[in-house]
Amino acid sequence: MSLTSYVTLGRSGLRISPFTLGTMTFGEDHGWGSSPEEARNILSAYLDRGGNAIDTANIYTNGHSEKIIGDYFADRGALRDRVVIGTKFFANLYANDPNGGGPGRKAIVQQLENSLRRLRTDYVDIYWLHNFDPTTPAEETLRALDDLVRDGKVRYVGFSDVPAWATAEAATVARMRGWAPIIALQLEYSLLERTSEGELIPMAQAMGMGVMPWGPLKSGFLSGKYASSATGPVDTTRAQLVGAPSEADYVVIDALNAVAREADASPAAVALAWVQGRPGVTSTLVGARRMDQFEANLRALDLTLTDAQRTTLDEVSAPALNFPAVNNRTLAPMLQFAGATVDGRPSVVSPLLRANDARY
Repeated sequence: MSLTSYVTLGRSGLRISPFTLGTMTFGEDHGWGSSPEEARNILSAYLDRGGNAIDTANIYTNGHSEKIIGDYFADRGALRDRVVIGTKFFANLYANDPNGGGPGRKAIVQQLENSLRRLRTDYVDIYWLHNFDPTTPAEETLRALDDLVRDGKVRYVGFSDVPAWATAEAATVARMRGWAPIIALQLEYSLLERTSEGELIPMAQAMGMGVMPWGPLKSGFLSGKYASSATGPVDTTRAQLVGAPSEADYVVIDALNAVAREADASPAAVALAWVQGRPGVTSTLVGARRMDQFEANLRALDLTLTDAQRTTLDEVSAPALNFPAVNNRTLAPMLQFAGATVDGRPSVVSPLLRANDARY
């Protein structure tokens, strides 16, 4: 696989690379990000390999990430139209302004105008709602986004970090009203965070939305820096910000490190290859502070995990999902099919049926 193995994002005609370049680390406002020069080098390396999808947000390094991207493409003219640039809205960058952030119409329009100014472009390809506000009517948000699509300032709409029920409601309203559809979701997903498998990913698959995981290395926990046998602190400022893995995390991390040794690959490459190969996943967000980290992450494109390696990782990282996920997967087929084999899946006879059937 390569960055030019383009995939269609959800039920749309938008084609993007299997790895989308995440730029949360672009800019030095937080004290741990990439310098503008290093960020430009990473951008060039990604584009030179055929990558075409770039993701940012108004809150990333307080707008500096968007500015770095905007300055880069402003110096390269028509190249901007050859790439897919997505940014997000929700975060309020203005103290004491109650309408500076969120998904209300006034806030959406203001945030987009500011993002367009920093990005030095007159449109964004994907405009993502970055979080969930239960007080703003979904109709207000969706209609405002549809107006921006009709105005040509936004091409497609996506949701990030929004509950499955709220996303499904919004997608249904948009479809009924003929407004711009929600074509994709961004959600946290990794070997250490798989609870999206309960509601969000099945919903996306059922409603024709692409899935774009973020955090596939779980804040560096899956990058190869950690192992239960290691002693002493990890020498990185990032680790100080995100804490340390738990005992349960180390069980998964040690299994990942073992698979990586077997595959002769880095743990980061294995973790990324695992995420990108999961059902429903369209394009995985990958980012880095340094060029060597970025190059290491891209090696996942050349890695094919065996069925046995995938099974090992699947089993060791299996999540405990909210009700009724287990009930639906195990009890429902037993009750529905009562011992029959349907779609290649045999079920057992329900104890309830056994108790109430005269044959038993």
